[in-house]
Amino acid sequence: MKIASIIGVRPQFVKASVVSKELRKHHEEILIHTGQHYDYQMNKIFFDQLQLPEPEYHLNIGSGSHGKQTGEMLDKIEEVLLKEEPDLVLTYGDTNSTLAGALAASKLHIKTAHIESGLRSFDRTMPEEINRILTDHCSDILFCPTPNAVENLKNEGITENVHLTGDVMVDSLLFNKEIAEKKSHVLEDMNLESRQYLVATIHRASNTDDKNNLTNIVNALSELDDKIVFPLHPRTEKFLKKYGLYDRLKESVILTQPLGFFDFIKLMDNARMILTDSGGVQKEAYVLKVPCVTLRDNTEWMETIEDGWNVLVGADKLKIVEMVNGFKPSLEMHEDRYGLGDASGRIVEIINTGDL
Repeated sequence: MKIASIIGVRPQFVKASVVSKELRKHHEEILIHTGQHYDYQMNKIFFDQLQLPEPEYHLNIGSGSHGKQTGEMLDKIEEVLLKEEPDLVLTYGDTNSTLAGALAASKLHIKTAHIESGLRSFDRTMPEEINRILTDHCSDILFCPTPNAVENLKNEGITENVHLTGDVMVDSLLFNKEIAEKKSHVLEDMNLESRQYLVATIHRASNTDDKNNLTNIVNALSELDDKIVFPLHPRTEKFLKKYGLYDRLKESVILTQPLGFFDFIKLMDNARMILTDSGGVQKEAYVLKVPCVTLRDNTEWMETIEDGWNVLVGADKLKIVEMVNGFKPSLEMHEDRYGLGDASGRIVEIINTGDL
């Protein structure tokens, strides 16, 4: 079977790395990289470290408004699909690359499978939420990471070809954690001691583009006594400088460029706590048993909240400070909510049945 996999951003590189290894044992895979993340630290270094095959197609879309970016992706992905005529198109997650790939395939009557189906934040102001919903509703096969995701699809009337597989990010995290422990020297390079620092990541437009929200977050980080490591997303750096917050943050926080996958895993694994607005990082923190403070008012990963390992604080300065200083999850409330690291194998097993 010929399968076209659509990727474009760092979390998709991580997920595709484990699925591609399994897929290529049985099928021909065509890897299509949209170019949504396009600089080296956000892109090529992940391919190198994860040993992800070089894409057969690099569409070089780059940044732009949601409409412009998605439209260009749709046009170029369609060209590739018409040329390659795959039997199945595989999409990941909730990005513009995901939606464009699913739309292009469905309009060409090519079967489409969505990895990470059924996630919902129930906040339609998030572009990712719209991408998730539309992708799920035009996909033929839906691979869900959790029972909650299966239930969400059921509530929207989607019950056929829905499979509970676990989360492929767990496969990658567990496999690469041991490699990171040996290969990464990030703690020594940054003069960090295990459990003696926090990690912060911010990239969502609701925080970066909103001056009030970004100011509140910067004020909270500046007030904390902990050493904080803050790898900067390009958009975050842009708005910190635009709003005159960059220099103030630089005085109290260790600012770095985006890190490679091994360095970031080791950094998270040894942190006392993680502060983030990323969906994937919330889940990774849970799997690594690191407390997480989420700088959003909602989450698609409800299991992390239900088990008490994640709290939602939005961009409220007082809540951020309070939770960082007082939040202590219980190890007794931790379960293998996202699978045991065998999701990619289960996904490929379902694809191998050929009953698409």
